[in-house]
Amino acid sequence: MRDLFLKEGSEPFVLFSVTHILTLVVIIAICVGMYLFRKRLRLGYTNRLVRYGLAATLLISEVSLQWWLYYIGDWSFRYSLPLHLSSLSLFLSSILLMTRSYRLFEFTYFVGLGSALQAMITPDIQAYTFPHFRYVHFFISHGGIAIANMFMVLVEGFRPSFHSVFRAFLYVNAYTLFIFLVNVMIDGNYMYIMRKPANPSIFDYLGPWPFYIIPLEIIALVTFFILYLPFYILKKLREE
Repeated sequence: MRDLFLKEGSEPFVLFSVTHILTLVVIIAICVGMYLFRKRLRLGYTNRLVRYGLAATLLISEVSLQWWLYYIGDWSFRYSLPLHLSSLSLFLSSILLMTRSYRLFEFTYFVGLGSALQAMITPDIQAYTFPHFRYVHFFISHGGIAIANMFMVLVEGFRPSFHSVFRAFLYVNAYTLFIFLVNVMIDGNYMYIMRKPANPSIFDYLGPWPFYIIPLEIIALVTFFILYLPFYILKKLREE
């Protein structure tokens, strides 16, 4: 059991391996299940149980990561603070589940879901695969963000607007500027805006620093529009 928490993983992570693909399938299956049982999930007690349970799972996952980094002796202000978009989205998604705030949803749906999807497709977990703690944590936290926001869409009936796209883009750029200043002060690399992640990722195709930041901005905006597209299509179909 202790081996599951060691700094050195027993086997390296393999992109799009059977384990990786099955993990993604499980997350997709949960989202499909939420849609199929959406009416039952709207019932008072069941609704509260799922919302607060999922919020607690997200928060516990972040606390467990901080504990693990301390346990293996890797915790530091430069790399371990919960400042990445995934951590911010995790906290805000937890609050969203508890408060049902539409303003939070406008941010977490585009920024949280968009970044979580990208992270799960190209995970930055290097030497860890299932059942190591780091692998399980990574997909619980990122998958939880995706599930939380799909819960708000499929069960709670939240719908982003066209203006939500630009509000989310504005908010994430304001946060990026803040993180850039933090990185400069502590020599960190939060949000990977100072250098690329070690694992293979989309960053590898976007040029050297700092030029890859510009295509990242474009990719982020395009991703937001793609996430909005299903709602735009549904809106047009209802108007016909």
